[in-house]
Amino acid sequence: MRSSLVDVLPDLLELLVFGLGSAGLSLAGAYIERFAFVTFEQGNVEIAAWAVVMGAVALYFAYNVGTDKVRPKLRDVRAALA
Repeated sequence: MRSSLVDVLPDLLELLVFGLGSAGLSLAGAYIERFAFVTFEQGNVEIAAWAVVMGAVALYFAYNVGTDKVRPKLRDVRAALA
């Protein structure tokens, strides 16, 4: 069992990095969207519109990292440990 865990360690590290990246992008996107909402409430529509686009881009990249990198790698790690 220990040898298989050592063999899977690089995949686990990659899974951790991509998972943290996806979570970080999600948090950043949510924060930027909140900033856009508050900015819009204060009447600065141009900056709010720019922030909405930037927040949407961050959330889009978080979704892509989660679906294209994290989910397949998680499936591979589970298969290797089973």
